[in-house]
Amino acid sequence: MTDDTIRAAGCVLWRRSPVDGELEICLVHRPKYDDWSHPKGKLKRGEDPLAGALREVEEETGYHAVPGARLPTAHYVANGRPKEVHYWAAEAARGSFTPNNEVDRVLWLPPTAARHRLTQPRDRDLVDALLNALNLT
Repeated sequence: MTDDTIRAAGCVLWRRSPVDGELEICLVHRPKYDDWSHPKGKLKRGEDPLAGALREVEEETGYHAVPGARLPTAHYVANGRPKEVHYWAAEAARGSFTPNNEVDRVLWLPPTAARHRLTQPRDRDLVDALLNALNLT
């Protein structure tokens, strides 16, 4: 990792549907980019990646999350700089969504629908990683 690498972290946030008990994945809509993604964000200087991931989930979705399995780290280039995003599976606990500057909408979708709604293909792989981590494949 070079010094100019953007360090970020996030979670594939999940819950059991209050309606039918089926698995649902939370996606966030960021109006700045007009995209659908998993909740994530840049780490503060010296911040532990897991702590940063849980902070970002709460900031973007309003939910406290219970971390689970480590998921694959994403590596890509953003604005000409390398970016590294650490991910965890995380179960949504208490909380509720309130629109904010970064995220104006959230959706709770079944895995197949979530995979189709995600803007970036690299984010779709994380849905499969979550299902593997939860032994649902």
